[in-house]
Amino acid sequence: MGVFDWIVRMVEQTGYLGVALLMFAENLFPPIPSELILPLAGFTAARGDMSLPLVVAAGTAGALAGALFWYVIGRWVGSDRLKHWAERHGRWLTIAPDEVDRASAHFREHGGRAVLIGRMIPAVRTLISIPAGVSGMAIAPFLLYTALGTVIWTTFLTTAGYLLEDRYQQVAGWLNPVSNIVAVGIALWYAYRVATFGRRTARQPAE
Repeated sequence: MGVFDWIVRMVEQTGYLGVALLMFAENLFPPIPSELILPLAGFTAARGDMSLPLVVAAGTAGALAGALFWYVIGRWVGSDRLKHWAERHGRWLTIAPDEVDRASAHFREHGGRAVLIGRMIPAVRTLISIPAGVSGMAIAPFLLYTALGTVIWTTFLTTAGYLLEDRYQQVAGWLNPVSNIVAVGIALWYAYRVATFGRRTARQPAE
């Protein structure tokens, strides 16, 4: 049984709980696509088997729980531990120890906007929770901005499936290219950071 068949069976057999659990899993394991989970749930609501608002609520709750998991991991890592790792593995982490403090300060200042927007970008949705935790962003604003971004994303995908009905898989067809572009962009950015790590760290004492 493939991932798609498993998602269909999960939603059909467990309803709102299944939607919440799938969205929680999607935030832990990004290969499980919300671009299929939520439109399918929206299609199920269009058939009258589920309530559209409750589907949005269930999807949001599951996604929020997954985001909180990575936020807690980020808080556990913290800036001190990250700086220690950066001293030993800076090139592969693409960050030097003294950059950790600057990055954390920048995120504390602009983190709310970053979390809100990040929760609506495929491939970034999961990652954005980690720097929020590492930077020590307070949990209340983190949950607020995460919830706002998640509600928007969940409502969009669920409503698209509701309106498209049995053509709900088209949503994934529209968004998959966007997800691929973002993923490739992240990979290229990482490769660039690794390649230029020595030059960036050599310039820092003179700054």
